[in-house]
Amino acid sequence: MVVLATKCYVEGDARERALDGLRSLVENAVGDLAVEYEVGLRHDDFPSVTVSGEDETIARNVLREEWGAITPEFEAGEVYTGTLERWDDEGLVLDAGEEIRIPSDQLGLGPGTPDQVRTRYGLVQHLPMQFVYGDPNRLADAERDRLYEWSRGAGRVNVNSATRGETRATVNRAGHAQDIITVERLGLLEQSIICAEGTDPPGLLASIGGYLPAELLCVVE
Repeated sequence: MVVLATKCYVEGDARERALDGLRSLVENAVGDLAVEYEVGLRHDDFPSVTVSGEDETIARNVLREEWGAITPEFEAGEVYTGTLERWDDEGLVLDAGEEIRIPSDQLGLGPGTPDQVRTRYGLVQHLPMQFVYGDPNRLADAERDRLYEWSRGAGRVNVNSATRGETRATVNRAGHAQDIITVERLGLLEQSIICAEGTDPPGLLASIGGYLPAELLCVVE
């Protein structure tokens, strides 16, 4: 079984739609392999995929590579993925099956309080993020590189509590299809709207905010 490092924290019909979407994504990832799989949901909202068959080892590796995996144990110096649960003056707290605190001096994302860093880089709640386990824990180099790359791009609006399809449909409904390049999937319910050249991210956020009951944050250069 692989426990995916993303969360399904919505309820009701939205949860069923998200899980249906996840099943389609898992099918796209491992459907050509000689395996059978079943998608479930743990009590803590992390999805699990039970895999069996001739190619089960390959399938598990594919899923871990694409989504990251929640593991029962950690080794110092190894890279893992957790979801952003909260932040305070002392740093960020990720959920990786257990709470993982990243102290503010281990973020490596420039000056400012953890909340200012979160706002600057558009770190919406539940965003999957990579960290290096240790004493202290720190953000992984690849994670820092990803966030710095975001800040150097044309602009982004990050969203939680919505699937990729729902986010794209909202942009279209608000009349901004021509103002974006694509919607990048960051997690099951966390997306990044990549703005086209000349699009003002705060303006896009203000325009679509009324259509989408979600947390939206611009990536600030």
